Amino acid sequence: MIPVGEFKNFGVEQNSKYRVLKPWWDVFSEYLCVAMLMLGVFGCTLQLTQDKIACLPSHFTSPTPEAIDCSHIRSYRENETSMQTLVNPAKPIITEVSGRKNNLDIHQYVFVNHYCYERFVHWYAKYFPYLVVIHTMIFMVASSFWFKFPGTSSKIEIFVTILGKCFDSPWTTRALSEVSEERGEEKLVNWRRNTMSKDPPERRADEEETVVLLRSSSVKSNPEKKSMEPQSAASVLDKKEGEQAKALFEKVKKFRTHVEEADILYVMYVLQTSLKVFKFLIIIIYTAVLVPNIEIVVRCFVPPELTGFDIFCCNHNKAHLFSKLAYCYICFVGVFGLLCIYTLYWQFHRPLKEYSFEQVRLETGINDIPDVKNDFAFLLHLVDQYDALYSKRFAVFLSEVSESHLYQLNLNYEWTAKKLRSRLTRNAKNQLELHLLMLPGLPDTVFEITEVESLKLEQVKNVTIPASVAKLESLRELSLIFCPAKLQLPALNHFKAHLKVLCLDFESLEDIPMWMYTLQSLEELHLNGPLTNDVSKSASLDSLRELRALRVLALRSNLTKIPPSIVDVALQLQHLCIHNEGAKLQAFSSLKKLTNIVSLELVGCELERIPSAVFSLNNLQELDLKENKLSTVEEILSLQHCRRLVTLKLWHNKIAYIPDHISKLHTLEMLDVSWNKIPKLPSRLFYCTKIRHLDVSHNQLTSLPPEVGILQGLQYFSAAFNSLEMLPDELFSCKRLKTLALGNNCLSYLSSRVSSLVQLVRLEIKGNRLESLPVEIGECPLLSLSGLIAEDNLLDLMPADVRSRLTSSS
Repeated sequence: MIPVGEFKNFGVEQNSKYRVLKPWWDVFSEYLCVAMLMLGVFGCTLQLTQDKIACLPSHFTSPTPEAIDCSHIRSYRENETSMQTLVNPAKPIITEVSGRKNNLDIHQYVFVNHYCYERFVHWYAKYFPYLVVIHTMIFMVASSFWFKFPGTSSKIEIFVTILGKCFDSPWTTRALSEVSEERGEEKLVNWRRNTMSKDPPERRADEEETVVLLRSSSVKSNPEKKSMEPQSAASVLDKKEGEQAKALFEKVKKFRTHVEEADILYVMYVLQTSLKVFKFLIIIIYTAVLVPNIEIVVRCFVPPELTGFDIFCCNHNKAHLFSKLAYCYICFVGVFGLLCIYTLYWQFHRPLKEYSFEQVRLETGINDIPDVKNDFAFLLHLVDQYDALYSKRFAVFLSEVSESHLYQLNLNYEWTAKKLRSRLTRNAKNQLELHLLMLPGLPDTVFEITEVESLKLEQVKNVTIPASVAKLESLRELSLIFCPAKLQLPALNHFKAHLKVLCLDFESLEDIPMWMYTLQSLEELHLNGPLTNDVSKSASLDSLRELRALRVLALRSNLTKIPPSIVDVALQLQHLCIHNEGAKLQAFSSLKKLTNIVSLELVGCELERIPSAVFSLNNLQELDLKENKLSTVEEILSLQHCRRLVTLKLWHNKIAYIPDHISKLHTLEMLDVSWNKIPKLPSRLFYCTKIRHLDVSHNQLTSLPPEVGILQGLQYFSAAFNSLEMLPDELFSCKRLKTLALGNNCLSYLSSRVSSLVQLVRLEIKGNRLESLPVEIGECPLLSLSGLIAEDNLLDLMPADVRSRLTSSS
């Protein structure tokens, strides 16, 4: 047996859980259902515990039994008088029974009672209490059916659970209180402004300054409020509560996406209300018709052979009470039906599939709360019938601004200043760099790391750099990698004065922040992303005119021509790097205006010849043409007009030969022609006597000309990954060589003259056909065992004293 207490607890729990989705008419209907159920149970109890009917035999009989009226049983004399008057054959004949047994025993009375109750009492008078219970149960089931239906119960349960947590969440109270404070401050400012407008002009000017100070101190930059904010945050919202609020935001998002797609909740509520109205109409109609059939005195015809009497007059003991209960039940059902009709009117009269938070936005000041529709809107309309405060507090978790603020607090809890300081590293520029990757926001604790010099934000969401960035007095470099960032006005003013390097990685032109074009102190700008549109295929950068201090501009994109905006900074620009990704750079007219350019990199631009515009750059010192399609460099002679050119990089191309007139480049100090298809080096190349760095690796060289010995200033020489079979002795006369890379060739012998390279620090000979190393290699005073790159077996074959000298050198 299931205890009754279990049903009681279940009912109480369900009512308390779903009470927010029960408007006043549903609550009133529940009480009516309870009253009707009690009425039906009371009738059923009477029906089962008391005698149903009591019958007595009638001493009168008639050939037509219907003539016997039990409700008007007359005395013998009255009946005798009636017999005298009923001589009219048209009227029924009623005679008194005589000569029959009239002392019936108890068993016959019991039989007659049951027989008459089952055969002659109207069915409505017998089953009225049971009908009341059944109808009431149907009403109760119809009222709460959508709470149990599989298609709706899960949504309702999730919504009620989330709503309760949102209502009780400390974050809700905190968000609303902060908005109330800000709105109070704004009202104070507006009141002061309105008061000023009514004052005389001479007084208005003084009070105008007061209002500005009031606004700046109370709304924007009140130091007392800022200093107290972390303390209040810790007291109102701890870390655990912040994580719970964060989870609520995610649940609300998912629930909204799931519920707004359909209107099954609305349809189900309409259907069950319509069912109750239909049921109400049926009950009212048939009850009003059948209530008069509940009679107190019932005439019963019993076969005379059973008792000797054929007419019995029976008293229905509960008919009077049932009649009163029936009329009471009709009243209850009538009120219940009116409530259902009002519910239908409410459902169809108001647009319940749309819910606007306009009033909530006005009251709370949270302006980004979106309007909702379909089942989500219907649920909120029901909640408003319970208490509008629920929707107001729930709306906090629909606001992206509120979510961002919460994430900010959680970030501050998670990313403390101590944790951030432990992530500081030295970058390639030997700067203290802080790299933050894939965070949901920018922690405020970042601005407590005052020693940071480079801030790198990669895929960080919802970044707004506040005025507190001014605390980072050492910050000079900012990198935003797929991280659109907004700046508050004080932060922008600080960057204008102090930021030197800006690196931006973006996915579209729209992601480039407009504040970039106002950084007056910016010296380096690195842009990585699409800078062209599909229509014109031309560079689309706004004016760089305000970047008066810009010296370095690096563009990694798919340009078809050099952006015209570069001309705006042509006079002060010193380094230009264009790294294309598959697009062919064709128009170079803008290059001629870069008169002060010192370094030019055109990487991956699909160039087939050296652009003629380069030859007019008189101040050019470094030219890098990596990863192009250069097959010939005959026009290299024109580079002699670049009289300051010291570095020339033609690596990763398809150059088949180097012309002899390269010797005209007298100022050349570094030449890199690696990763080409050069089979032979011209002897005239080595008449560029100032070359200190020469890289001819990854080519098709089979020999080196003896003129290599002319380069007495050579410090770095690489001929690795070629097909060299021998080395000229003149190579070892370059006594300033520090690095000699000869790996992966076909050398079978290494000259003992290697000992003359007194400044040699690194020697790479791995990947050749050497069988041994000369013992004179140990006479290189600066060469150590770690700087000697060779096969292990060659190192093992060296004499012990040579190995010890090389080991001691390290």
